[in-house]
Amino acid sequence: QVQLVESGGGLVQPGGSLRLSCAASGFTFSSYAMRWYRQAPGKEREWVAGISSPGINTNYAGSVKGRFTISRDNAKNTVYLQMNSLNHEDTAVYYCNAVHSWYSYWGQGTQVTVSS
Repeated sequence: QVQLVESGGGLVQPGGSLRLSCAASGFTFSSYAMRWYRQAPGKEREWVAGISSPGINTNYAGSVKGRFTISRDNAKNTVYLQMNSLNHEDTAVYYCNAVHSWYSYWGQGTQVTVSS
């Protein structure tokens, strides 16, 4: 049974940091590229960051570049998103996504709220 379980979300003040985790099971994690997406209220889901299967290549949306860092630990079947310098526009539900060939799996999401 494929599972992606996000955690680490919560309420944080502007300028603060959070580290999201996404624990994977039920598939060969190390063969999958991993991505983080987010969806703010009333908006479409948008891609945030991606990392290749071995973890060598990363890329970021312009809105988060320089503030967010994606990483993975293939030994722990987990992908992370370190988020720094958070602002109100980062408030959203964050989802992790595993992709390999025509396979795509999604987690249930974790809420991140940036508010003073």
